[in-house]
Amino acid sequence: MNISKHEMSLSTPKENFYNITSSVRQIVSESGVKNGIAVVFCPHTTAGITINENADPDVIPDMLLGLSKAYPDRAEFRHGEGNSAAHLKATAVGSGVTIIIADGKPVLGTWQGIYFCEFDAPRNRRYFVQVMGH
Repeated sequence: MNISKHEMSLSTPKENFYNITSSVRQIVSESGVKNGIAVVFCPHTTAGITINENADPDVIPDMLLGLSKAYPDRAEFRHGEGNSAAHLKATAVGSGVTIIIADGKPVLGTWQGIYFCEFDAPRNRRYFVQVMGH
C-alpha cells in the first residue's frame, strides 16, 4: 500500500468557501495511487472541509447565508474569543472528507468541488491531504 501525506497552507482573508479541488487533484495525481482513498482534513476548530457544488457561483453565498442564519452570533454566548458562531458552523460542516480514488483520479460528481470553509477570518490556515491505496 502506498501512503502519502501532504500539508497545505491557505490564506483566508474573509469568511468564505475556498475551492481546493485542484490542489487535491494534483496531490492525488502525484501520489501515483490508482485506486484507494484520499482524506482531506482541517485541524482548526473554526474552519472545515466540505464537498458541494462548484458550477453555480451563487451556491457558496447561499450556503454562507444559510449557515449565518442557522448559527448567528448571540449576545448570550460565553466563549471569550467571541467566535462561538464560527465554532458552531465548523461543527456543522465537519473537519474532513474522504474521497474515493479510481483510475488515479478523485471520484467527484460532475458539479462537485472540495472546499476549505473559513468561518473566522482573516487567518493563515492549513489542511492535510493523505492519499492511500495501490
